Amino acid sequence: MSEFIPPAKPIIGDEERAAVDRVMRSGMVAQGPEVAAFEAEFSEHFVQGRPSIAVNSGTAGLHLGLLAAGVGAGDEVIVPSFTFAATGNSVALTGGTPVFVDIEPETFTLDPAAVAAAITPKTKGILPVHLYGHPARLRELEALATERGVALYEDAAQAHGASLDGRPVGTFGEFAMFSLYPTKNMTSGEGGMVSAANGEIARMLKLLRNQGMERQYDNEVVGFNARMTDIHAAIGRVQLTKVDAWTTTRQQNAAFLDANLQGVVVPPVAEGAVHVYHQYTIRVPEDRDGFVAALKAEHNVGAGVYYPIPNHRLPSLAPYAPGLDLPETERAAREVVSLPVHPSLSQSDLDRIVAAVNTVVGAGA
Repeated sequence: MSEFIPPAKPIIGDEERAAVDRVMRSGMVAQGPEVAAFEAEFSEHFVQGRPSIAVNSGTAGLHLGLLAAGVGAGDEVIVPSFTFAATGNSVALTGGTPVFVDIEPETFTLDPAAVAAAITPKTKGILPVHLYGHPARLRELEALATERGVALYEDAAQAHGASLDGRPVGTFGEFAMFSLYPTKNMTSGEGGMVSAANGEIARMLKLLRNQGMERQYDNEVVGFNARMTDIHAAIGRVQLTKVDAWTTTRQQNAAFLDANLQGVVVPPVAEGAVHVYHQYTIRVPEDRDGFVAALKAEHNVGAGVYYPIPNHRLPSLAPYAPGLDLPETERAAREVVSLPVHPSLSQSDLDRIVAAVNTVVGAGA
């Protein structure tokens, strides 16, 4: 059988290794000049110069972003249930309450009508996730937040370079978090970057990541150790020079799959949206799990299911959502499959993926 095609594949090259070695030789490996340079370069590259603060994980970025935006005990933040648990977890960790609402089926992102119905006097903000690399319904959500007097935040963990109407994600909310985990569209090995709408939130993020201090032993607030190391920042800086080309390749791979897959629902792209295809997610309405198993067993093609258990049914987060019914979320959890779309795929790999999917679908999985 042909070599296995993995659903995701981090790309770490000689330049990244050389950058790490350079930092190691310098002897300055904690939060230092590399982190500052990475923050400035990321800011200019992705978020139109908004202040960007590096942290040690995407989850830390969400948690600290919410705290910096003033979310705490008694506050509600509206979130999707169809996403990784870090989104709801981060709200809960502030002492606030994650309020799960349904998604709209095309983009797998928050349904603005469902959000509007869930706003209460306790609602502090709305936290959409730009899932799989497609921007959420930001036009409607931004207007709704303004109209109802609540904040808008962004979970852009999977959406580096995505945009809507020419405006990049990460520039809409009071803060936005980008993950730099190894399987994301770019990585720093591990880490996160938080863009801030203003200097006040940016300064609070800097305090919170560093034990509450800007100057040593001058602790202004109770904070965390969520700093990024210069080693990780050095990797991120190199990746920043490559991510645009990788995104173009992802988009080209997605276009090939769009044009050649048969019998499945390929991912639509909303008008005015730029999709960066962190995942290429199709729907398989009948026997999704059998389909995934057959791709692997019969064709050696990997596929991922993100996410089979919605957040509101996880043991950890279900107490926040007693008796909640989210039909589109449940349908997506039953039907979604993410096919390989990463930049390491060859044309031969893409041909194999298409042949495998079309064969399995044709055979009825």
